Amino acid sequence: METSRRPSSSAAVVAVLALAVFMSSLDLFIVNLAFPSISRQYPGTSLSSLSWVLNAYTIVFAALLVPAGRWADRIGRRRVLIAGMAAFTLGSLLCGLAPGVGALIAARVIQAAGAGAMVPASLSLLLAAIPAPGRAKAIGTWSAVGALGAALGPVIGGSLVEIDWRWVFWVNLPVGLAAVILAARVVPESKDERPLGHPDVIGAGLLAAAVGLVALALVKAPAWGWGSVGFIGLLAASVFCGAAMVLRSRRHHSPVIELSLLRSREFSGAFGASVLYYAGFGAFVLSAVEFLTSVWHYSPVLAGLAIAPGPVMVLPFARTVAPRLTGWLGGPGRVAVLGCVINAGAQLLWFYRIQGSPAYLTHLLPTQLLGGAGVGLTIPSLLGAGSASLKPAQFGTGSGILNMARQVGTVLGVAGLVAILSRVSGTDPIAAYRNALLLIIAFFGAAGVVSGALLSGRPGGRPGGRPGVAREPAESTSVRGEPVPAVSALATDQASGIGG
Repeated sequence: METSRRPSSSAAVVAVLALAVFMSSLDLFIVNLAFPSISRQYPGTSLSSLSWVLNAYTIVFAALLVPAGRWADRIGRRRVLIAGMAAFTLGSLLCGLAPGVGALIAARVIQAAGAGAMVPASLSLLLAAIPAPGRAKAIGTWSAVGALGAALGPVIGGSLVEIDWRWVFWVNLPVGLAAVILAARVVPESKDERPLGHPDVIGAGLLAAAVGLVALALVKAPAWGWGSVGFIGLLAASVFCGAAMVLRSRRHHSPVIELSLLRSREFSGAFGASVLYYAGFGAFVLSAVEFLTSVWHYSPVLAGLAIAPGPVMVLPFARTVAPRLTGWLGGPGRVAVLGCVINAGAQLLWFYRIQGSPAYLTHLLPTQLLGGAGVGLTIPSLLGAGSASLKPAQFGTGSGILNMARQVGTVLGVAGLVAILSRVSGTDPIAAYRNALLLIIAFFGAAGVVSGALLSGRPGGRPGGRPGVAREPAESTSVRGEPVPAVSALATDQASGIGG
């Protein structure tokens, strides 16, 4: 059973919750363009040490998403959201004040812990607070704003670095403070009030270790080698921790992950497709920035502006085009397939047109526009398909798992990109980026295959059924005092295009 305390405008709730995912996503890529300035500020710092400014954030963020989502289900999702926002804002302040790289990395860990708490809490609050008729549009907005934050990271970062690299972090302060105040005033509280006993703290630790070890292995793979003892050892340790967590989840009365989630075809399919898609997306964003600054020799500001048209395409496609296509095509999984095809096609176009001399309007701009449209179609569709099978009591846990897919996929894509670019000599950079584009195309193509295989059926899982018929909800939830269908009704919303 779900509870909430104060009525609020749905639009205001969505805006505040989208702000949380925007802040966390922005910081995934905003730091990249600040690396040269940070290294000049701290002379003598090795590139390996400096890389942990990015890696520490990614690993801790990914490791905490599911445990934090589970905890939010239990103690209150708004409470965890506000705590996460406060920690993220504090970490941002400390990043800007850091006297050295060690302090900067420690502050980034605080930032990541805050992000790991507020992202699953924000999505689970959205699922609980928005009535079924508006839920598809709300999810489209939330996921699109998150993708927009990741894509705008280099744009905003490039501009702020020109002032001072510390502003890359301090820009979060006014936004974070406003978000905390607005969340306390606007967002209704909700939680799972079933008497579940004490949570499985050991299981949560094992899950965090499993995800963190995978992320660490992917981060270090380009330097250590994909067949190195260190890389294989970290993966083996991750598998061990994951297996131990699964065994505990089978026996514990309040497991960190209810294994029934993973038995859902839609949820597992959305998770797998998301890992692959975000691998392509993460490599796509970073490769564009690196190419513009290192091959075409754009300044950080100009590079940020050059990729801005892509993010501009995301929001309208997520809010308007994707819901309408869901109705026409018969399900969010089919829209995800279309988005993956568009993304792969955009990268294929760039593969054939890439050249060493700048030709932005005729070469890179079409790729950015098509890529942004594909992102706007795919990300909300995968999230909607995965969320459709969640029961209200699973909002936080399920949201954490789906967002964990994003982080693990991003790390995988960036690690693969770095490995490819570092292997090719500087005498032929175009060859290096062509190889990187093939990797990105492979990731997007694989995400499309998984979406087509596991998510392309009619909503509700009834072969031959008419669009818009969702499976029976497993339980109901009370939001703002009114009973509404469980989140499985999301399939109905998206299939009929409501809110589009």
